[in-house]
Amino acid sequence: MTTLLDKPVRTAAHSDGRAAAVARRARLARMSFYVPAVLYLVIFFGYPIVANLVMSFQNYSVTSFYDGDAPFTGLANYAGILTDDLFSTTLWNTAVFTLASLILQFAIGLGLALFFRRRFPLSGTLRALLLLPWLLPLLVSGTVFRWLLDQDYGVINQVLLNLHLISDPVPWLVSPDHAMTAVVIANVWIGIPFNMVILYGGLQSIPPQLYEAASLDGAGAWQKFRHLTWPLLRPVSSVVVMLGLIYTIKAFDVVMVLTQGGPADSTQLLSTWSYQLSFTNLRFGQGAAVSNVLIVIAMLCALVYLRAVRAEQSER
Repeated sequence: MTTLLDKPVRTAAHSDGRAAAVARRARLARMSFYVPAVLYLVIFFGYPIVANLVMSFQNYSVTSFYDGDAPFTGLANYAGILTDDLFSTTLWNTAVFTLASLILQFAIGLGLALFFRRRFPLSGTLRALLLLPWLLPLLVSGTVFRWLLDQDYGVINQVLLNLHLISDPVPWLVSPDHAMTAVVIANVWIGIPFNMVILYGGLQSIPPQLYEAASLDGAGAWQKFRHLTWPLLRPVSSVVVMLGLIYTIKAFDVVMVLTQGGPADSTQLLSTWSYQLSFTNLRFGQGAAVSNVLIVIAMLCALVYLRAVRAEQSER
């Protein structure tokens, strides 16, 4: 026989079951949003990385694409590139190219961000125009700089000659002494807008009242930058530098368009050397090994960055 006390008990149990079902559906709905992203990462990032890693341990040739026969060679491909005289050259060139590009991009981008923080007529239009290098395809940017830096007909040489800064045209792209400078200039021009936009956003988040208080205390422009702007901008700066490092260390398009790693391997980077080994020399195993070395270097840089950020947060 059902009593009046059983009805509230059943109602409570029914409510608990309905709440659990709703929670399960909500959990499934949240998980469904992860599925496309996970599938995308697995298909377009996970599989290529695994396939490249496997290829680096094989003697992969053109015939391997047809018959699927790629003998396992162990660490022979890695030993081959590490003992190659070109490895140290490309490693040094990659370091020089990356550090020079990062320093110049960040310094100029920060200077422009500080400049545009001041409101003046057409400031928005000028900011939009400065974004063009970042919006253009890298192939187009490289082609433009190839024309600008041409030894005989390049605009840059003509301007320098007319200003009497040089007496003879500079062989920007055909001289081992100038080629690295040329590709760094092109890469810096492409990367400045990214640095400027992110740093400008970071500057906009700093309360103007802090600068007003500093002015009342008699602080000058340099003191405001040193004691206010730079400390408050440091988290944004760390992100900009890290993203710039990841982007620059794997740079490929601009160098290939301008110099193709030459002359005399003076601009040969790890990325361009990997391409040359794979698609010019048809040594796919060694090309894969070089690209894996590049991935490891990028991961180490990311780990150093994360450790530095964690240490900085723990000190606060």
